[in-house]
Amino acid sequence: MKNFLQTAFAALCAVAAVTAAPAQDADTEKGIERYRQMLKEDPWSNPGLLDADRGEALWKTTRGPKNVSLETCDLGKGAGKVDGVFAELPRFFAGANQVMDLETRILWCMEKIQGFNRADLIKRPHPGGGQPVKELGAMATYVASKSSGMKYAARLDKPQEKAMVALGDELFHRRSGPFDFSCATCHAAEGLRIRLQGLPYLESPSEAKKVIGEWPAYRVSSTHVMTMQHRLYDCYWQMRMPELQFGSDASVALIAYLTKNAEGGEISAPALKR
Repeated sequence: MKNFLQTAFAALCAVAAVTAAPAQDADTEKGIERYRQMLKEDPWSNPGLLDADRGEALWKTTRGPKNVSLETCDLGKGAGKVDGVFAELPRFFAGANQVMDLETRILWCMEKIQGFNRADLIKRPHPGGGQPVKELGAMATYVASKSSGMKYAARLDKPQEKAMVALGDELFHRRSGPFDFSCATCHAAEGLRIRLQGLPYLESPSEAKKVIGEWPAYRVSSTHVMTMQHRLYDCYWQMRMPELQFGSDASVALIAYLTKNAEGGEISAPALKR
C-alpha cells in the first residue's frame, strides 16, 4: 500500500508539473529565448562543435577488430558520403532489411564494417551528466552537422518506412507506464511547460519544423551533446517507462514519426539547448 501511495503521489506531481504557461511568464520565456539567440549568434559559443570535430576524427580513423575506418559506410548516398545524408534519414536500407535513423545506421556500420560487438556498443550508449557524448554520438553529431542549413527531406514513402511512421504515431500517443503518460501528454498541445521549460507542440508540423532539426544538441544543463536517441531515452525514463533500447524499432519509429512531422524544416545541428 505504501509503495502504491508513493507511486500515485509521484504521478500526481508529474501531472501537475505539466501546466499551461500563465500570461505573466511571457517575459521569462522571452528572456530565455533572447539568451538562446545570443548563443546562436556566436557559433564559437557552442561546445557541440567540438564534438562534431571529434566525431569527424573518429569517422576517419582506422579502428575496431578489423582496423578500418567508417569511410566505406553507406549512409544513403554512397560509401563514405556524409554531406546531406542526415536530411534524408530515416530510410530503409535493403542490405540490412531495416529502416534506420542516423545513429542506428552508424551502429550497424561499426558492427559490420569495423567488427565492434553490438552488445557492447548499446550497453551504455549515452553519457551521464557532465560526461562527454559517447563516440557513436560524436560521429552522429559530425554527420548531422554536414546537413546543417538544409531542409528535412526524408521520403519515407516505401512500405517499410510508412509502417515505421505509423508505428511511431501509435507509440507517440499510447498512454502506458505507472504515470499513464505518453509523448502526447507533453507534446500534443500548445502552451504547455514543465516549470520554466516550454514544451514544443510536436504533433503540429509547424512546431516540429522549428525544433526537431536542432538535434543532436549541446545541453547546457547537462554539459554534453544529446542525440535524438538519447533525448527519447531520457523522455521514456522521465515517464518511468521501460528502458528504450538504443536502435530499437520503437526508437526508430518515433524518430521517423517526428521527422515526418518536421518535413521541410531546417536542420541546425548541433544546436544549443538549456
